[in-house]
Amino acid sequence: MTLIHPVILCGGSGTRLWPRSRKIKPKPFLPLVGERTLFEATLARTADAAKFAPPTIVTGAAHLPHVEAQLGKVEGASIIVEPAAKNTAPAIALAAARLPEDAVMLVCPSDHHIADVPAFHAAIEAAASLARQDKMVAFGITPTHPETGYGYIRRGAAISGGFDVAEFVEKPDLERATAFLAAGDFSWNGGIFAFRAGAFMTELERHRPEMAAAVKRSVEAGSEDGIRFHPETATFGQIAGESVDYAVMEETRQAAMVPVAMGWSDIGSWQALRDARPGDAAGNRTQGRVELIDCRNVLVDSDGPRVSAIGLEDVAIVVDGDEVLVTTMEGAQLVGKLDGASKQ
Repeated sequence: MTLIHPVILCGGSGTRLWPRSRKIKPKPFLPLVGERTLFEATLARTADAAKFAPPTIVTGAAHLPHVEAQLGKVEGASIIVEPAAKNTAPAIALAAARLPEDAVMLVCPSDHHIADVPAFHAAIEAAASLARQDKMVAFGITPTHPETGYGYIRRGAAISGGFDVAEFVEKPDLERATAFLAAGDFSWNGGIFAFRAGAFMTELERHRPEMAAAVKRSVEAGSEDGIRFHPETATFGQIAGESVDYAVMEETRQAAMVPVAMGWSDIGSWQALRDARPGDAAGNRTQGRVELIDCRNVLVDSDGPRVSAIGLEDVAIVVDGDEVLVTTMEGAQLVGKLDGASKQ
């Protein structure tokens, strides 16, 4: 059996889950759902040596200590240290340029939660089969509500193991998101992809030739340091950053999608974290010293001080050291705009 190569993208500024998540230690490296960190859980989902090759982790120098501490002694793992943050297309291209052309890459963000791992693995098998046919495969997450914070994928004609992609759609307003849910042929774009390394580089060369050439030059002139690989800094720094969605997925004629319902969340806000954690009969989720009376769908997360609340609904209260956040769930999307979060 041909092994699948996990490529795990580790980055982010940590502002959306402030004050628990900070630039110095953003959410991939925190145990937000369960005892393992999100990064550790991502590694564990692709740890079966009978199915998966050792992981390639792409990260920046700022996060390197966390990556190495939590990676442990995974045999054969490699770390690509990005000289600069240039979004997902160049990050994925670095891994593709380092892997054999026939390697099937499974690209995963390091900070997502997946409750149903067997469903994820079944989708991986379907996606890998399509990737071996040089399809650029996106995982289409079955939507559970009209979410305005995600991009969407509209599926086209059925193909073996999945569907062609009819179109990628930007984050919609609530009216359009509701219509997408009712239509039944839209999935969330979860940022998880599969493709053959050589096919990805071919598509990148076709649609973003300057980016592809710069990535190749930076890899050719790069240097190894144990399990770390350092691309050449000056060349990589000249790349115009762009997401893989814009640079490849929305441009290619080979886009395909595999639908999957797997209890997925990007843990992109305090509301998303609340919904990913198990709750009590009233929908409350608590961590630390907490007392709630007549509260519903409230998240309280305290690392020390006792938190007591009465009569609240759809509110998050987070205590981290000397920082306290109180927000409605509706307002949770704005946390990153707070001075505390932006100047952390």
